[in-house]
Amino acid sequence: MEAKQLRQEIRSGAFNRTTSGAAGNNVQTNIVILPKAYAFDFLIYAMRNKKAVPVIEVMEDGMTESTHAAGSDIRTDIPKYNIYRDGVLSETVTDATGYWRPDFVTFLIGCSFTFEQAILEAGVEVKHIAQGRNVAMYKTDIATAPAGVFSGELVVSMRPFNKELVEMVSDITARFPNMHGRPVHYGDPGAIGIPDIMKPDYGEAVDIEDDEVPVFWACGVTPQNAALNARPEIMITHAPGHMFVTDMHNEDFKET
Repeated sequence: MEAKQLRQEIRSGAFNRTTSGAAGNNVQTNIVILPKAYAFDFLIYAMRNKKAVPVIEVMEDGMTESTHAAGSDIRTDIPKYNIYRDGVLSETVTDATGYWRPDFVTFLIGCSFTFEQAILEAGVEVKHIAQGRNVAMYKTDIATAPAGVFSGELVVSMRPFNKELVEMVSDITARFPNMHGRPVHYGDPGAIGIPDIMKPDYGEAVDIEDDEVPVFWACGVTPQNAALNARPEIMITHAPGHMFVTDMHNEDFKET
């Protein structure tokens, strides 16, 4: 589906599910929307944690149309939004217009769905896409570098692959450093503080076969974890797995 058409279907409510695998070659992004008073701290936090929070665009206060998505409206063009108040998730909604403030600054953050497309094009199945599920995401015990009021542990996304494919998949994703790049870990989930691989903190679990290895990438949900510590008066993000679809193409972010 063309990016503009998909955004229109999301805006109308016709498309309300995870965007994994839905946008083909178009770049998808995580979003974080904050009052301007918090924006500088968050930008420093992102710069110090580029693997988890690679910033693609900063939309100035009050701006609702991304320069990378013609005719878009950041308030309506995401299938589901999480609304945080004082660091606590208070609501999940399909339209953020009623929460909008003129001092809001929006950050578009690189998303692993870009490298998922590259993996698929290499002829390798991505299990959660094949099963029609949201990608599994987990809180870890890996600390991120703090900045101002923002701090917290890294959140990772997980995809299982056959042991013989792990190196190839790792090399594919390494070519997209602004979309989380190479994995941060593979193998034993307990080594990074995940107690039960079948109980993700976000998204949906997938079975891991005996010949498969869980592979973990830094995830753009990390800022939502940091919000629990920063406790901004209000913060709006995408619901995990429900991304903003841009007009940019994945190849634009591929390093040779």
